[in-house]
Amino acid sequence: MIRTSAYAAYSPDTPLRPWTLERRDPGPHDVEIDIDYCGICHSDIHTVRGEWGAERYPFVPGHEIVGRVVSVGAQVDKFRKGDLVGVGCMVDSCQRCRSCAEDQEQFCENGFTGTYSGIEAQTGRQTYGGYSKKIVVNDRFVLRIPQNLDPARAAPLLCAGITTYSPLKHWKAGTGRKVGIVGLGGLGHMGLKIARAMGATVLLITTSPAKAESGRRLGAHEVCVSTDTAQMARHKESLDLILDTAAVSHDLDPLLDLLARDGSLVLVGIPAERNPSPDVARLVRKRRSIVGSITGGLRETQEMLDFCAQHDLGADVEIIPIQKVNEAYERMLRGEIKYRFVIDMRSLAP
Repeated sequence: MIRTSAYAAYSPDTPLRPWTLERRDPGPHDVEIDIDYCGICHSDIHTVRGEWGAERYPFVPGHEIVGRVVSVGAQVDKFRKGDLVGVGCMVDSCQRCRSCAEDQEQFCENGFTGTYSGIEAQTGRQTYGGYSKKIVVNDRFVLRIPQNLDPARAAPLLCAGITTYSPLKHWKAGTGRKVGIVGLGGLGHMGLKIARAMGATVLLITTSPAKAESGRRLGAHEVCVSTDTAQMARHKESLDLILDTAAVSHDLDPLLDLLARDGSLVLVGIPAERNPSPDVARLVRKRRSIVGSITGGLRETQEMLDFCAQHDLGADVEIIPIQKVNEAYERMLRGEIKYRFVIDMRSLAP
């Protein structure tokens, strides 16, 4: 076993603090990675605080991981020592079901293995995430980071990037399509950048007039303040697609009114409390759809990284040492970050 340093959650209501954990020894299909950067996702906070169900403490969060390969198993031919690589939300899946066969591991019919709080098939032990010095991952679930991407800015792409890229691609954002992005946070700011790079006409939908300038800088052609009824009326029935990144409970009906016939409202944020039930009439009268999306599969995630490299896209980040992780959590909950915290894991002493 490989002993390594980490920061762990010990309970839902106490600060994260240092911990030493054991990683499995690399097997023939494994890649051992020294972690340089790990993004902080709202999912980390929800999980740490037990808001998505009971957890097994202590555990180590983090699923936006970028680092360098230090060793590979005998059967690994895609990576070698020194390669810059990434690990996202998954570290394994059954690799036998229809979804896995179609490179849609995020929908594995036997359940994918999360980067943290999952169970390793290899050992039967709990998985631990990227707030640590090292990780060992099956090579199928390791991504290659293009050399022209800044490693720190690339880390959030492994969650925020693919979570927005996948639905934008699936619902055909692109030239001739008008796309709305709800929310300007970690997910929303990447949604703006990616939709614009895909060639769509992009509308930022926000509750805050103060975010208009930032929204335009990040890729929005126009900004609509959702609390302004006149602005919402101007955009009525004008959008082909809306990507809703809001992770708080909110009324979907005003957003449905913005969709043209056959338009789709795609939900990617998961609120702690349910959204109010939408008005069915708004759906049937214009053949509109409300759909959902999570992260993407491994092939699509690599495609997203290559797309971001081609278009010089990365997350807007604030880099912090691991010792400030608890402060960062509190700032995220207050909305005091533009737009993603990334931990420099080299700040974690052995």
